[in-house]
Amino acid sequence: MYENIRLIALDLDGTTLRPDKSLAAATRAAIEDALAAGIQVAVASGRSFASLPREVLEIPGIEYAITSNGAAVYRVSEGRRCRQCLLTVEAVEEILAVTPESCAMETFVEGVPYARADYAADPMAFGASPRAVDYIQSTRRRVQDIRAFILKHRNELDAIDVIVRSEEEKGRVRAALKANVQDVYITSSVPQLIEISHRDAGKRAALEWLAQHLNLTLSQTAAFGDAENDREMLRAAGLGVAMGNAPDEVKAAADAVTKSCQEDGVAYYIRKILSEGN
Repeated sequence: MYENIRLIALDLDGTTLRPDKSLAAATRAAIEDALAAGIQVAVASGRSFASLPREVLEIPGIEYAITSNGAAVYRVSEGRRCRQCLLTVEAVEEILAVTPESCAMETFVEGVPYARADYAADPMAFGASPRAVDYIQSTRRRVQDIRAFILKHRNELDAIDVIVRSEEEKGRVRAALKANVQDVYITSSVPQLIEISHRDAGKRAALEWLAQHLNLTLSQTAAFGDAENDREMLRAAGLGVAMGNAPDEVKAAADAVTKSCQEDGVAYYIRKILSEGN
């Protein structure tokens, strides 16, 4: 299995990055060694392109980034989109119609994240973890009336995130979206988010596209992840690797489980691929 791997797709938060959002030296070194061995390494994140960490994108040899849960794939060196799946205008209008106005929202336009101002000002008040505050505040462009902004740009949106305050609200809103909104892919990476993109998005679909673009088969890919939005990608990859910090349902979708992100589990398992593949 390991000697066949020619492409590694890496989720970022909770996977490649440590809990404080930093990239460990051991992880960077393992990525560099994989690239030196002729293996393509790509980002596969729910983040928009503009909010990807420079310390990852600046690793020489990382050429592709799957962003916004597969809604857009970028050629990193050019900052250019190779593939995109924008939300339909009808889906955007349906999302707004069924989502309570009490829910904060954020959206991605041309790889740039925009968020309701009060959410960006105080993410923890909306359920974000303390470790996510700096990331949210430093990447989101604040919009007072996010619903009006979404309507204005309804034919340009990569994705919409709905921010919920409880599991009960999350279940209720997600059920309403599923029942009333057509042509969308719905997932979640953290408890307070419902993440919505076009039905042809998703990390699995983007990984399939990228493998084909590189003249590879899915059997030649490995994917690492820790959350619901990674499950389909882990199942589809030739080798799906769940993090030690992933919930049980994500681990069940994977072929293997590595150490946690705190323990640099990506570095550990890339080393395993490199050592057992030779």
